[in-house]
Amino acid sequence: MKVLIPSFYLLFFLLISNCSTNETVIQGVTEIESIYFPPIDSTNWETKSTNNLNWNESQLQPLLDYLEEKNTKGFIVLHNGKIVIENYFNNHDVESNWYWASAGKTLTTALSGIAQDENLININNKVSDYLGIGWTSASIEKEQLITCKNLLSMTTGIDDSLGDSVLPENLQYVANAGERWAYHNVYVKMQDIIAQASNQNWPNYFNTKLRDKIGMTGTWIPFNDLSVYWSNTRSMARFGLLMSANGKWETSQIIPENFINEATSTSQDINKAYGYLWWLNGKNCYYLPQSQLEFNGELIPNAPGDMFAALGKNDQKIYVVPSKNLVIVRMGAAADNSNFTLSTFDNDLWEKINFLID
Repeated sequence: MKVLIPSFYLLFFLLISNCSTNETVIQGVTEIESIYFPPIDSTNWETKSTNNLNWNESQLQPLLDYLEEKNTKGFIVLHNGKIVIENYFNNHDVESNWYWASAGKTLTTALSGIAQDENLININNKVSDYLGIGWTSASIEKEQLITCKNLLSMTTGIDDSLGDSVLPENLQYVANAGERWAYHNVYVKMQDIIAQASNQNWPNYFNTKLRDKIGMTGTWIPFNDLSVYWSNTRSMARFGLLMSANGKWETSQIIPENFINEATSTSQDINKAYGYLWWLNGKNCYYLPQSQLEFNGELIPNAPGDMFAALGKNDQKIYVVPSKNLVIVRMGAAADNSNFTLSTFDNDLWEKINFLID
């Protein structure tokens, strides 16, 4: 429901209201729109039109053509939770499942916040407090430096040149924890920590504490030493919506809001564009996977500065833009050649999105 309120009443309204709302000021009148959450036990999902948002409708088809050309399978744009754009390409449909790749790292972040809120873990504690000594090949002294927060911020000091395996023999010391940022699958040890602390296996804890509470579908499928999440595009959008609502689904706080604020802020002093497994736009420099080079400028220059993103191999994307009340999801094959996490596709895609929404 929408209500129009004169601007001088806005502050009083916000002080007395505890509803999840976003605001837009149009010609001196403030429009308050509650965030919409699709029902968890239904495929119904309310929509709104690009015309309702005063977007440039003539730019919609060029965007869709570009997405199809770039091997996209599913694409969704939410505004305040309602679907504005939902399109499927290349033999994909609303029920088709696809892998999240490294975009699914952020699911581990979410469960870390939930487990901490339940006093099962503390991310400031050492990893060995939960997994015992010897989970790496580092000396005990160096292994004991690694905390859960190091796992979430990619600052474990583990050698990232030894491949994707997280068996102890592949987790070798290269720097003290906290002194080096390197993108590595060692983050998955957070799943082992949560499983150990909750006395449940990882998929069960995930399903109970997150998936089923917001109406997601999908499953974790083993891949080498890891598990990769597969779901339909709408389930990815549901998770993006939960993040855009500061961890709240309707009246239930699923992920603590203060943890989300922490997770989507710079997590260490090395890669300013990285939170807890979330990529952050709007910073003045960034690092990329498999590199120790610092690049100047924003991660995705064409995207809004306050955007944070889940990014995965072959261009799996969740963009969350608080300032514009947007969640944008892209699933598919690599837009060009095989892409690990970030690609030029992000910036090119945002150029076309801007043509539509601005």
